[in-house]
Amino acid sequence: MKVFGVELADELRGIVREPAALFFSIIMPVGFFALFVSLFGKLSSGGVSAGTTMLATFGAFGAISVVLMNPGIGVAADRERGWLRAKQVSAVPIGVTLAAKVAAALPYAVGVLLAMTATAAVSGALDAPLPVVLRVVAVLVLGALPFALLSLAVGFQVGAGAAAAVLNAILIPSAVLSGLWMPLEIMPAFFADVARFLPTYHLGRLALAQVTGAPALTHVLVLLGTAVVAAGLAAVSYRRARS
Repeated sequence: MKVFGVELADELRGIVREPAALFFSIIMPVGFFALFVSLFGKLSSGGVSAGTTMLATFGAFGAISVVLMNPGIGVAADRERGWLRAKQVSAVPIGVTLAAKVAAALPYAVGVLLAMTATAAVSGALDAPLPVVLRVVAVLVLGALPFALLSLAVGFQVGAGAAAAVLNAILIPSAVLSGLWMPLEIMPAFFADVARFLPTYHLGRLALAQVTGAPALTHVLVLLGTAVVAAGLAAVSYRRARS
C-alpha cells in the first residue's frame, strides 16, 4: 500500500502536467456545463429542473472524459520514453503502477462533478437534495471505471499524441450520440437507436435514474459487461505491447 501511495501521488501530479489531458478531461467539460446550464438550467421537465438532469448527463460526460483520457495518455507517454519498460523490470509490480494510473483519475473526476454541482447551485438550477446529488456523483465515478480500462487498451498501442486523438475520437461522438450534451428527444430519431448500444448512454441513464427513480438494472448490466470486455481488451493490448 505504501508503494501504491507513492505511485498514486506521482500520477496525481502527472495529470496536471499533461496539457491535453488537463484541457480535454477537466477544463472543457466544466466549461461546457457552465455554458449550457446558464442557458437552459432553469427550464423544467417532469417536475425536475434541467440543471438537475444536466448534472447527470453532463456529469457522465465529465466523469468519462477524466477516466478515459488520463490513464491512456499517461501509459502512452510512459511507453514512449521507456519508463513503462523500466517499471516492468523494477521491484514495483506493473499492476500497482497501472492501478495507480486508474485511481489517480478518480479524484479529478470527483472534482469535475463537484465543480458542475457548484455551478448548477450558484445558477439556481439545482433542485435535488444533497443525498441525491451524492448518489449521482458516486454512480458516475464508479460507472466510469470501465472507460479507464478502455483507455489503458488504447494507451498500450499508440503514442501519447495519437492516444489523445483516438480517445477524443471515441469521447466526443459517443457523448453526442448518447444525448449527454443535448436530450435525445430533440435530436434525429436514429440517434436514439444508436445510443442504446453505447455504454456512455447507459452511464448517463443510470445517473438520471438516481434523480427520476427510473429502472436502472439494464444500465448496470450493460456497464458490467462493458467492464469485462474493456478489461479483456486491456489485457490483450498489454500483452501485445510487451511482445
